[in-house]
Amino acid sequence: MNDKPLRLLADGMLGTLAKWLRLLGYDTAYDNAAADPELARRARAEGRVLLTRDRELAARRGLHTLLIRSQVLAEQVREVRDGLGPPSHPPLSRCAVCNALLEPVSPAAISDRVPPYVLQTQTQFRRCPGCGRIYWPGTHLHKMRDQMTKFTRDNGTMNNGTMNNETMTN
Repeated sequence: MNDKPLRLLADGMLGTLAKWLRLLGYDTAYDNAAADPELARRARAEGRVLLTRDRELAARRGLHTLLIRSQVLAEQVREVRDGLGPPSHPPLSRCAVCNALLEPVSPAAISDRVPPYVLQTQTQFRRCPGCGRIYWPGTHLHKMRDQMTKFTRDNGTMNNGTMNNETMTN
């Protein structure tokens, strides 16, 4: 069994999936401008499993891939979970924009970066060390958690991700 943490790279067709995988706790890099050779180079160099809807790219030798078959986001998330397992980090621990792990930060440290009402009503904040975004449990959190529950619910019908054999052996 491989003890290395699961690291993913989503191709340009999977931007929405990449964002939601980050929110679920998966280490998911994404570059919508990268061509196939650059994606392959980066996946190899960084030890990442390449998520793609491109059959030719998924079939490349020496590349760890998961072919995403569905066009439906919830099914795509299940394909990743079924094909590769659970995320290495808890939900909402990564920046949805740049993928960095979020760090706790005191309200005083970010008082000039959030609206006054937020400072009055919230006590927990996290900052992204990569892009500087500030996160707090706002009113949208309940909807996000509901969506994540739908993504990860095991209904026994999803297991159609096709994984390149090399992913299974590394």
